Amino acid sequence: MPGMNYTVRTADAAPPLDAQWSDPVWEQAETLEIQHFRPESSDHHPRTSARLLHDARGIYGIFRVQDRYVRCLRTQYHEEVWKDSCVEFFAQPKPDRGYFNFEFNCGGAFLCCHITNPERTPDGFKEFVKVPANLGRMIQARSSLPQRIKPEIAEPVVWTLRFFIPFALFEHYLGPLGAVTGQVWRGNFFKCAEDNSHPHWASWSPVDEFNFHRPNCFGTIRFA
Repeated sequence: MPGMNYTVRTADAAPPLDAQWSDPVWEQAETLEIQHFRPESSDHHPRTSARLLHDARGIYGIFRVQDRYVRCLRTQYHEEVWKDSCVEFFAQPKPDRGYFNFEFNCGGAFLCCHITNPERTPDGFKEFVKVPANLGRMIQARSSLPQRIKPEIAEPVVWTLRFFIPFALFEHYLGPLGAVTGQVWRGNFFKCAEDNSHPHWASWSPVDEFNFHRPNCFGTIRFA
């Protein structure tokens, strides 16, 4: 089991979606760094940090990226957001019940699936469901950048992506979670960009092949 550990602290107050990285509401959170770059990456290794908090309703998150070569073309739910400048959070609440991939591009568009067998197939994975739009609307996301960026921003730029995921979304697929305080989940965090001049792929917990969908490589996420 990989040795990466992250503790999701309890939010004193729910962070607003427009709260900045430096906002006091986020100072109570632990900070993790996404710094394990795959060798397939270009020489652009953006510094990417993330923070999570939780309350009884769900998980609040923020990514901060010190980036360059930023490009963003996809604007709709379930488009190929991973090809844009993108950050991702994968969460596995229960062993052997699959995991959820939350992938957000730098314009705030996102996708989410519940994946129970991540073996690759031509149309995605061996066993998975795309979370439908009526449930996907439960997820909130907001970026500090415009929805579309073309041509790419070649000079240095710092951007943030903030999100909220209600526990009710997980419970739709897994049944009642109960009080999450004290629970131990597994998961990972990623930064990638594929469809730009300097592609790169990085993770918080290292992946053992060129594939983010490796639940055996997930780290430990503990809820304080």
